[in-house]
Amino acid sequence: MRAPTPSQTIGPFYGYALPFPGGGDVAPLGHPEAITVRGRVYDGAGEPVPDALVETWQAAPDGSLTGERGSLRRDPVTGGFLGRNGVDFTGFARVATDADGHWVVRTLPPPAALPYLSVCLFARGLTRHLFTRAYVDGGAADDAVLSALPEERRGTLLARTEGPRAYRFDIRLQGPGETVFLDFGTGGQS
Repeated sequence: MRAPTPSQTIGPFYGYALPFPGGGDVAPLGHPEAITVRGRVYDGAGEPVPDALVETWQAAPDGSLTGERGSLRRDPVTGGFLGRNGVDFTGFARVATDADGHWVVRTLPPPAALPYLSVCLFARGLTRHLFTRAYVDGGAADDAVLSALPEERRGTLLARTEGPRAYRFDIRLQGPGETVFLDFGTGGQS
């Protein structure tokens, strides 16, 4: 039996092939508790990454993890994209970064028991996507992931308040302030 071949980079095509209209609009339209989480993706030199893809998943405000179906609805007649129905909370977002590395998700606040957005990042030059978390409102004091990190690294997982119902979460791939990335294969972090 042959050994598996190593992973290969497969970009940059994320902004073309994977995002969908309204991909960052997770909260039902006009929901009074909707929050905005936005940020930028930076490379190791501190330059913005213009063609990355950011996915987020989260628990519903009531703590449920199932989410409603409906992020990628298709028209049964034409096969075209219908978009979200604007009512159901799916808990899933997928957005491309713009030319300046910006991304935005409009969602509902995560519950106190699971006070974060799970984040997956795809970008050119990465052989595997990266996982991290964006803790809203400082996270939970007893959170196992935050507690396991040295205090000086915890801040890379905290979404900072920018205004009423608005948070900022920048992702730094390398260098000073590098975001903590989680390794779900071994249960550790990198």
